[in-house]
This record gives sequence, C-alpha cells and structure tokens, in this order.
Amino acid sequence: RSVYDDQPNAHQKFMEKLDACIRNHDREIEKMCNFHHQGFVDAITELLKVRADAEKLKVQVTDTNRRLQDAGKEVIAQTEEIIRCRVQQRNITTVVEKLRFFLPVLEMYSKLKEQMNVKRYYSALKTMEQLENLYLPRVSQYRFCQIMMENLPKLREEIKEISMSDLKDFLESIRKHSDRIGETAMRQAQQQKTFSTALQKQNNVNYGRNMHLGRNRILESKNEITLKRTFEDEDEHDEEVLTAQDLVDFSPVYRCLHIYSVLGDGEVFENYYRKQRRKQARLVLQPQSSMHETVEGYRRYFSQIVGFFVVEDHILHVTQGLVTRTYTDELWNMALSKIIAVLRTHSSYCNDPDLVLELKNLIVVFADTLQGYGFPVNRLFDLLFEIRDQYNETLLKKWSGLFRDIFEADNYSPIPVANEEEYRIVISKFPFQDPELDKQSFPKKLPMSQSVPQIYMQVKEFIYASLKFSESLHRSSTEIDDMLRKSTNLLLTRTLSSCLQNLIKKPHIGLTELVQIIINTTHLEQACKYLEDFISNITNISQLTVHTARLYGLSTFKDARHAAEGEIYTKLNQKIDEFIQIADYDWTMSESDGRASGYLMDLINFLRSTFQVFTHLPGKVAQTACMSACQHLSMSLMQMLLDSELKQISMGAIQQFNLDVIQCELFASSEPVPGFQGDTLQLAFIDLRQLLDLFMVWDWSTYLADYGQATSKYLRVNPSTALTLLEKMKDSSKKNNIFAQFRKNDRDKQKLIETVVKQLRSLVNGMSQHT
Repeated sequence: RSVYDDQPNAHQKFMEKLDACIRNHDREIEKMCNFHHQGFVDAITELLKVRADAEKLKVQVTDTNRRLQDAGKEVIAQTEEIIRCRVQQRNITTVVEKLRFFLPVLEMYSKLKEQMNVKRYYSALKTMEQLENLYLPRVSQYRFCQIMMENLPKLREEIKEISMSDLKDFLESIRKHSDRIGETAMRQAQQQKTFSTALQKQNNVNYGRNMHLGRNRILESKNEITLKRTFEDEDEHDEEVLTAQDLVDFSPVYRCLHIYSVLGDGEVFENYYRKQRRKQARLVLQPQSSMHETVEGYRRYFSQIVGFFVVEDHILHVTQGLVTRTYTDELWNMALSKIIAVLRTHSSYCNDPDLVLELKNLIVVFADTLQGYGFPVNRLFDLLFEIRDQYNETLLKKWSGLFRDIFEADNYSPIPVANEEEYRIVISKFPFQDPELDKQSFPKKLPMSQSVPQIYMQVKEFIYASLKFSESLHRSSTEIDDMLRKSTNLLLTRTLSSCLQNLIKKPHIGLTELVQIIINTTHLEQACKYLEDFISNITNISQLTVHTARLYGLSTFKDARHAAEGEIYTKLNQKIDEFIQIADYDWTMSESDGRASGYLMDLINFLRSTFQVFTHLPGKVAQTACMSACQHLSMSLMQMLLDSELKQISMGAIQQFNLDVIQCELFASSEPVPGFQGDTLQLAFIDLRQLLDLFMVWDWSTYLADYGQATSKYLRVNPSTALTLLEKMKDSSKKNNIFAQFRKNDRDKQKLIETVVKQLRSLVNGMSQHT
C-alpha cells in the first residue's frame, strides 16, 4: 500500500526489498534441488532396468490373450448354437399357439375349396360369407389371412362365371346360327316387298311410295325365323316352320339373371350380357378377307348382321330391362358405322361392274329388312351414292396396272412407220399432227414412242368404263359429264402421274429413256383437249357450259417432265462421279505426261454423245443439264485437289491436273449444247482455272497484293483453298528434296513457300476473326 502512496523513494525501496526476497527464494530452491538430485538419478536408473522386464511381460500377456481367445472359440460357437435352438423352441411354441388360434379359419377355407371342387357353389357362397363375417376378422393381422380375404372376391367372381356357362352356350348357339336367321328375315322381307310392289301395281298405286316394310308387318312375320333351318328345295314349303322361341331355350338367360339378382348383381349380369353381345357384334361385323370375291360373301355378311339384330329385338321384347331400346339403338349406330366402313373398303376390291350392281341390290334388301325392325337406315341409302366412287377407285387400280404394263413393254424409241397405212393406224389411235413430218417421205419416225397412243386409248377405255356405272344411276347428262371429267382427272393426276413418277425413278431407266419420256409427256399433254372433246361428244354437253370441269393433264404431265429433268441431272452427275472414281493420279510425279488423263477424255466423249441425244429436248432443259454437268465436274475436280486424305502434291501433278482442266474448258467452249451466250459455260471452271494459274505461274506477289480488290486477277481463289494446296506442295517439296539444305535454289524456294504459307494463314485467320 505504501507503494501507491506517493511517498518519496517508496517505489525504489519496494523494488529493492522485492529483489532481496527473490534472491532468498532462489537460494532455497537451489538447496532443495541439490538435496534431491541424487534420488532423481537413482529413480531414472531403476526405470531403465524395469523397461526390459516390462517388455517381456507385455509379450507374455499377448501370448496368454491369444491362447485364451483360441480356447474360447469353441465355447462361443456352442453358446450360439444353444441360443439358436432356444429361439427355435420358442418360435415353435408360438406357432403351435397361433395355429390353435386360427386352425378353424384354415378348416373353413379348406371346406370352401372342397365345395368349389365339387361345384357346390351355393354352399361355397355361404362358407365365404362366414369366413368374411366371423372367422377372418379374428386373424386379419396375418398376411396369409389377408391373402385369403383378397382371394374371396376372385372366388366369388369365378362362381359367377361358372354359373353363366349355360348362358355362354346359348350365346354361342346364337352366334353360329345368326346367318340363317338373317337369311330367312331378308328372304321374307324381299318376298313381302315383291308382294307389296305387285299389289301396288295391280291397284294402280303410286309405286315406290312404300318401298320399305311396315313395322307391324315385320313383327308378324319375324316369329317364323328359325335358328336351325335346313336348306331344302322350295317344294317342301309345307313343312312345319318352327319359331326361334321353339328351337332356342332361353332359360339360361332367365336363370343367370335370377342368380345375379339374388346376389345383388343384376346390373352386373346385364352389363356382362351386353358386353358379350357387343363382342359378338364386333365378330359379326368383322368381314371375311375374301368377302369381296363373290356375291355370296356379301350375302353371308349381311345375313349374319340381320340375324344378330333380329335376336336382340326378340330379347328386347321377351325380357324386361336386360336390353333396352337405347342400348339397341346405340349398338346399331356402332354397327352401321362399321358396316359402312366395311362396304366402303371391300367394295373397292370389286373389279366387276356386275358384282357392284348386285352388291347394290343386296344393300337395298338389307336396309329394307332392318328398317322393318325399327332401325334407321338412311346412311345405308346414302352409301349407295358413294358406291360409284368406289367403283371408280377399282377402275383406277385396274388402269394403274395397265399403265405399268404399257410402260414396261415400251422400247422408248420413236415410232417407225414404213408406209401410209402404218401411219394412218397410229393416227387413228392418237391425234398427232405435225405438218413438217407430213412432208417427209416414208419410211419416217414419229417423235413419240409406242406407249403414247396406247396410253391415250386406255384413257378413252377408262372413260367408257366409268360411263357404264354412271348411266345406271339415272343421273342427268350434266351430272354424268361432271362425273366423267372428275374420274378422268383422277386417272390423270393420280394414277397416270404416279405411274410416270415411279417409272422415272426406276434404276433401268437411263438418260435416253428419260429424254423419250419428256417427249412423250409433251404429246400426251397436247392430246388432253381431244379427250375433253371426246367426253363432250358422249354426254352431249358443250365445253362452254359454266359448270363443265376441265381436265388437269397440263399439271400432270408438267410435273412428270420436271421429275424426268431432275432425274436426268442426277444421273448425269452420278455418271460423272463414276468416271471421277476411276481417276488414278500420281500426285508425286516429277513431270506431267504431256496429255490429258484417259479417264477425263472418256468422260468428255461420254458427255458429247449424251448431249447429242438431248437435241430433241427443249433448249432450256438441255442447257440446264449441260451447265449442271460442267458445274458438278468442276466441283468434283476441286474436291479431288482438296481431299483431306491427299497429303502431298508435286508440281508435276499440278501440271497434269492443269492439262485435264484445259480439256474441260475446251469441251465447254465447243458449245456441246447450243444456246449459251459467250463463255457462260466456261465460267463453270473459272474457280479451278484461277487456282491452277496461280500455282502454274507462281504469281503469289500479285495474289497477295491484289487480294480483296474487285479487279484482282485471282478474285475466285479463296485463301484457305490456296493455303490447303500450298501446304500439300510444301510437304511434297520437303520429302523429295532431302538434300535441299545443300542447294541454294531449293533453300530459297522452300523459304518462299514458307513465307507465302505464313501470309496466307494470316489472311485466313483475319477472315475468321472478321466473320
């Protein structure tokens, strides 16, 4: 406290006393350490002696532990076995106790299975009820009991299905005899119609007013339908006629309905019955694949459908609620849609007009019969007006085959005529007029091939065939004229056009055949106006009539010509590619051969002979083909130079390649096809020419100085193209001049190439960055 008191020299005195105290303590500590130092040294010595003994003890303890563990393994195994045995004993005891608890459930379930096996279904249902309400709830926590509970609804459904076996037999019987029921109904309806018609004629009644039978008349006669009628002679008509109710036992229907009603599933039974009948309806509505081949196929199809709906009408009246009028109407609407679709499809297979007319009569009888039972059939009568379109479809398919045969048999050469008689025979088949050709003396050739007059005659035959069905519809002349023109348009725009397109794409059709096809289509297009006059003469309808349709031959044959022209361009390019593929350049040659390559001369000779055939083609077609061929040849040659697989090109190879390009330019300048202005055709090779000139004269200073200017001498040379080719020459120079480092000229040339390569790379990089 005196330190904090501000006394004179208090702090200094305190520090002196503190230092004296510290010195005293230091002396005491030193004395204490001197006193115990020897004991500490002795203790350390003892510890060092004990360490060796401790290590020995550790080894002994480890060995003892190991032996103890080995000795205890058998004890552990036996202990675990005892534990498992005791667990099993405990589980067995538990299982025995639980089995005693739910053994009655198993006995009841076994009883249920036995009842099912002996077909005691009523008892089985009662047993199931006891299981569900009494036994199973006690043991519901067990998985096998849950499985039982899940199986009970399945067993109940199984009982329902088994109890309906009689009903299935009934449905199967109805399915088998539907055609006989329907045939009888249709025959009776036809007889009634004939009788009514005769009666109306006799009484001078307006014929046709009651074309279809009345509902009451059909109801009186429908009970005469039988399910198992034998087909016997008409002389045995006195035989007793059994009704459907007499021959068919409907008791399965009532019995199943009663069972399901007792079980509270009457609605389920009704749905099942309707579902099965819908399935049978789909089977009945499914036509046979060969139905369209004979009238009997259609007759059987209609009979099955009539028989099906006659039975449904009977069920509707003898049961209460099993089927309803709404249900039958819905079923009929579904069937009607299917029937119309089937008739539309299968009538298209009919290739005999008489068969189509008989089909129409069957449709009328079919509609009369079902309308008598109260089913609406307006759509069936509307279908009769569509049959003609189906008939025309059949004609189109038939004429498609005729056109294909004509095209296959054609030799695609101008028609030779040796004398006036042969000429008149051709003219009588095809309206051909050419004053220039008439002035020539015999023998001579008509420009079209044999297929042209044959196609023209077949088109006229098609018009006649279409007219046969149109007349039977009792239509006006204007409607018939319109039908004929529409049918003929379909023949031209769809059938003939498709045949021409397929013909053009066939691999055996070459360039000569394609040229002839173009000429043929031109003459067929000109003949369309004569076909229009032909139709007008048949129908006595002037072409000046406002509603008269026109033939679309112009677009049909124009499309065919365009397709043939495109195929000509394609085949020419393919032929050029074939010649290019056989090119065999020695890209490392030191000097050129001094003459153009053989493959290229063969290609040029082929092109010359081909373009001579094009003299009969329109000028633009021949010019376009020639330009396309030259451009494709130039592109192919350029790709050959820039091919990535080509690693080295010598100057000698460049010179040889230049000789080949010169031949191409000479061919282009020889005007293989007349009509080109100036050097238009030679411009196809301008890219190659400037590139080769650059490498032949080695004018890199001019190229680099003028690059990018519109007046550049090498304006069409792309820097990347020049760089690619120059790098190939650079690699070739390095490989061939192994001792170039010892020759000053070679070293200078190599340095020049490297300098130009660097400059070209900078140009290419600059272009890419700018882009």
